Amino acid sequence: MKHLEVAFLENCSCNASINEVSFFMGSVAQHALNNAPWPGYTYQPEVNFAVAYGADCIFLKYYVSERFIRAANGAINSAVYEDSCVEFFISFENDKRYYNFEFNCIGTGLVGFGENKTDRVLLPEALISQIKYQAVINNQLAGDDIHWELTVAIPFSVFCYHQLKEVKGKNCRANFYKCGDLLLTPHFISWSPIHWPEPNFHLPECFGSLLFV
Repeated sequence: MKHLEVAFLENCSCNASINEVSFFMGSVAQHALNNAPWPGYTYQPEVNFAVAYGADCIFLKYYVSERFIRAANGAINSAVYEDSCVEFFISFENDKRYYNFEFNCIGTGLVGFGENKTDRVLLPEALISQIKYQAVINNQLAGDDIHWELTVAIPFSVFCYHQLKEVKGKNCRANFYKCGDLLLTPHFISWSPIHWPEPNFHLPECFGSLLFV
């Protein structure tokens, strides 16, 4: 099982601007998404992510280089996984239920909660709107790839099925993903390895572990 220790960002909170969050996240250690377990989907974009937390937020920053991008979904809780999409799934302590956070390359979010893929309950749009994001797409090509970054600040209040006052010391299960179901080069890659015969990210048994230090 993969394991990460999640660092505390003393200078960042929900009150910080997303520009400040993006700046501070630039100094947080990056980790690669390099597991592409399904032979039918051999294309693998270059994707790294950073994760940290503050007094009242969890912060994510994704760095993506891929051959094609798509951003057709602009409404909250729409099918962002069909676009150039990065994802973060997390369960707290021993809870079998988990949150799925999915964002396309322009920052549109889809957020759900439940125990497995078939019982997802989508969070209210008003709650998801509390998530701050900054999406940056570099229009200058380097080789054959397009580069984009997404920074996200998720307030503890968005985890509405848990009353989070702080996360320091919590052991959690999580995984990080990149997909693009309707891209010209569809792909499904993850941080923690997945053992399943077909593409499926909703497998808590394949999550890695996070410790908020």
